[in-house]
Amino acid sequence: QVQLVESGGGLVQPGGSLRLSCAASASIFAFNAMGWYRQAPGKERELVARIDAGGGTNYADSVKGRFTISRDGAKNTVDLQMNSLKPEDTAVYYCKVVTVLLDYWGQGTQVTVSS
Repeated sequence: QVQLVESGGGLVQPGGSLRLSCAASASIFAFNAMGWYRQAPGKERELVARIDAGGGTNYADSVKGRFTISRDGAKNTVDLQMNSLKPEDTAVYYCKVVTVLLDYWGQGTQVTVSS
């Protein structure tokens, strides 16, 4: 069983920045991959950014060049730095880890981009 706790969400104006953090209860190097997903009202959950065990990353087209995913093995965290935020980035953001046996999700953190 892996527990994930997200933090860093909030209200920000368009063009602003936020940094989300996901703390895992186990070593992140035990995971096949870690990622951030988001779900806006009335829409399906979508991949935002993902980092695999080898450090390879991939991003949704809508966030490329604005968001950066990173991990810290000492803290067992995966972070999402979000810059140049847009109103369409408003959503609940979820952390996910992929293990050999199961996938685990965090509880989500709200990000609202509005003036």
